[in-house]
Amino acid sequence: MKKNLLIPFLGVLASLVLFSCVKDTDFDQAENITLTPVVELDLIYFNAEAGEFFDSITNTSILTLRDTTEIRFLDDTGIQESLVRAEFLFNFTNSISRTFEVEFQFLNEMNEETYQTTTTVDAGTELAPVLTQFIDNVEGEEITQLTMSNRVVISVTIPSSDASLQGVLNLQSKTTYYLEIKERS
Repeated sequence: MKKNLLIPFLGVLASLVLFSCVKDTDFDQAENITLTPVVELDLIYFNAEAGEFFDSITNTSILTLRDTTEIRFLDDTGIQESLVRAEFLFNFTNSISRTFEVEFQFLNEMNEETYQTTTTVDAGTELAPVLTQFIDNVEGEEITQLTMSNRVVISVTIPSSDASLQGVLNLQSKTTYYLEIKERS
């Protein structure tokens, strides 16, 4: 014997909809909601061979290497207004027998510096590369300066170099952006 369960199911569903508790719901509280997403993005990565710090044609040292990376995430007005903190994580692996000074210079569209930070990378060897980790937290007034930038220039400076220098300087980095999104009046 077949039984049709559709009619009793619809009856129970209708009862639930009609008698559900919505009486105590305050929909005005929806205006007070604050979202706090965390966004992680890769920032800069490179492998600088020791030979890049020496010009073998002219037999001269190249003491500073520079590279520029665009930061497209910060050009959105909503992101600029919602950003409360940024954390930069830089992981260096150095198998070159020299220390390095590394500068991160954030620039706006008019090539004006809006934010800058510097770190030192410890010397290593090819047999025992050294890991140097640098974390830079940006918040408060500095976050406003950071959001005005659209690119970062990284400058890697070595104290001395020659043709016999061996190894690699590796950088991997990411940025974690902490946002606070509220309803705007």
